[in-house]
Amino acid sequence: MFDLDLLFADKNLPLPSCQMIPEISIIVPAYEEQARLGDSVRQILAYVRREKISAELIVVDDGSKDNTAAIAESAASNYSDLPTKVIRYETNRGKGYAVKTGLLDARAPLAVFSDADLSTPIEELPKLVEPIQRGEYDVTFGSRALDRRLIETHQPWRREQGGKVMNLIIKTMSGLPFADTQCGFKAFNMKKFRPLLEKMTIDRFGFDVEFLFVAAYHKLRSKEIPVRWNNVEGSKVSVLRDTRRMFAELNQIRRNARRGVYKNLIYHKGTKTQRTQSF
Repeated sequence: MFDLDLLFADKNLPLPSCQMIPEISIIVPAYEEQARLGDSVRQILAYVRREKISAELIVVDDGSKDNTAAIAESAASNYSDLPTKVIRYETNRGKGYAVKTGLLDARAPLAVFSDADLSTPIEELPKLVEPIQRGEYDVTFGSRALDRRLIETHQPWRREQGGKVMNLIIKTMSGLPFADTQCGFKAFNMKKFRPLLEKMTIDRFGFDVEFLFVAAYHKLRSKEIPVRWNNVEGSKVSVLRDTRRMFAELNQIRRNARRGVYKNLIYHKGTKTQRTQSF
């Protein structure tokens, strides 16, 4: 008899149809993260194993020129009992594109994405997952702003103040009521959120806002949840560049809403096509 674990040791091979569907898909977007991604992958998989969570890990290498993908595969090799996949494409498309790629590949009914630096520790996962599992919310996401006592290592003062200003701009321009849309720790009921992905247009810095805007547009129940957070050196965020980009992308979201881009989602069920419209 074949040993299926050995036969499918290459995580990029298709899995047999008899394999159990995981309860949670964890997506980690990564761009030139060879220096810290290995530790993050090991921490996530060690946590999944320790807590006996039914989960898969999907790392999406967003066109890195370094050894990001190889580092992720090497780190996962010591956890061959846990389903792990590394997706890589050649051209850098942006964090939003990487997250969407991972979500579309997710097999679980509930998906979480986490920044590669684990600035929000993976141990905070239950805070986001449990409200969705209980059926209370469809989208949950971490917040640094609701309880700043949970910030263990702060950003430099100038960057932190810039973040507060940006959050105010986002709140004003998007109409969303949330205090922190940009924390890289979000969870989704995939039955409800997956159909929304076809309407997303933002591939870079503003994708978090579009995710939450489109979820609200289609009346999904979203919850902002305070989480522990640490500033990790090596951020690729540029205050000047990304502030300009955020203005442009917020305006794009507003134009999309006026033009009806976010309407008329198509759900595929069996051989039938169902069309729904919100608002």
